[in-house]
Amino acid sequence: MNKITDVADYIIKRYRELTGEKLDEMKLHKLLYFTQREAFAVIGQPAFEGDFEGWKYGPVSREVRNDLYDGEILVPVNAVSDDVKYIATNVILEYGSFASWKLSELSHKELSWQNARKGLAPGENGSRVLSLDDIQEDAKKVRPYDHLWDMYYDEFEDAE
Repeated sequence: MNKITDVADYIIKRYRELTGEKLDEMKLHKLLYFTQREAFAVIGQPAFEGDFEGWKYGPVSREVRNDLYDGEILVPVNAVSDDVKYIATNVILEYGSFASWKLSELSHKELSWQNARKGLAPGENGSRVLSLDDIQEDAKKVRPYDHLWDMYYDEFEDAE
């Protein structure tokens, strides 16, 4: 299985390739979280091994934070599986144009983050790990095939 640092490295490089911009750390953590959630929605399993903690601005991977310097992953990484590349690229295309603070706000609507924050004051830092079961529950609200239906429908309409 992919490791969280492998996927983080892929997201950093793919984001730069697609946008020509450097990815800030807050946005990286949120794109990683959404990749994990979307993997449950699309392939029914996690995209990678690695945890998120319920920090005040949303899910954060302490492992990625410790292995990141100046926008680059410093530890050796392995290639990411094709299905995770597909999911991560789609997450970048869907959420990459949002400001980091907007992604933070979106992550605050996630059950997994809310449960990890129970009992903490809004501005208090937290270190409780987001449950994979809760992330899987968050994935139930994702409808990954809606855009495919729209594309199919548009093509069908054009053919008539």
